[in-house]
Amino acid sequence: MVKLGIPRALYTDKKNVYVADEQTRERAEESGEEALTQFGRACKKLKIEIITAHSPQAKGRVERNHGTKQDRLVKELRLQNISTIAGGNQLLDSGFGAQLNEKFAVAPRAKADYHRSAKGYDLTAIFCIEEQRSITEDWIVRFENQFYQLAPQSKRAPTVGQVTVQKYLNGELHLRYRYRDLQYTILPARPLPPKMPKKKRGPMKLKQKWVPPADHPWRRYPLGGAAN
Repeated sequence: MVKLGIPRALYTDKKNVYVADEQTRERAEESGEEALTQFGRACKKLKIEIITAHSPQAKGRVERNHGTKQDRLVKELRLQNISTIAGGNQLLDSGFGAQLNEKFAVAPRAKADYHRSAKGYDLTAIFCIEEQRSITEDWIVRFENQFYQLAPQSKRAPTVGQVTVQKYLNGELHLRYRYRDLQYTILPARPLPPKMPKKKRGPMKLKQKWVPPADHPWRRYPLGGAAN
C-alpha cells in the first residue's frame, strides 16, 4: 500500500476475517450498529470497498495465482536450502515475486491506475487491533486481563462510558478517550471497590403490643358470640 497507494476496492471471499458473518450482522442491525471485522474497520477508514465473491469460481484467477506462487516458492526455498523465516523474507525481497509476475502475468484490458495516495493517513494507527472497552467512574479500563489507570481528565467521573483501545503491530498500546490519547499506568492487581461507610444504627425500639380500647367493637360481644 505504501508503494502503490490505497486501492479503490478489494475482491475477497466471505470469510469472517474480511466481513462479519450473517448472524453477527443481523444482531448488529437490530441494535442499530454496524458489524465490522478488524480488516473491515481498516478498509472503512481508508475508504476501500470490500466486494465479496459468492462462489469459489468467482475468485478462480486469484486462487490460481496463489497456488502458482506457493508451489514455486516451496521449490525455490528447497533449491536454495532456506529453512528460516528471515531467509524466506530475504528471498521474497530479492525479486522472486517480480520474476513470477513477469513470467505468468496477463496484461489487463485497461492500464488505468485507480490507487489513491496514502499521504495524510496514519497507517500505523489504522492497521492495528482496535476494540471498545468500558471505563469505570474512577478512570480504570480492563483490556486482555490487565487493568489500566487512566489519567483523569477531571475530578468528576467520565461522561463517556467507552474507551477506544488500539494495540499497534509493534506492541504499543494506546487508550483513546474522546479521540485523545490518555496517559496510563498499569495496575499490579485488580482494584478493589471502594468501601462504603457503614451507617450507625440507633438502639432498637421494641414495638409495644397494641391493646384495643374499651369501646372497641371486639369488647362489646363475648368471645365467639354474635350480635343480636
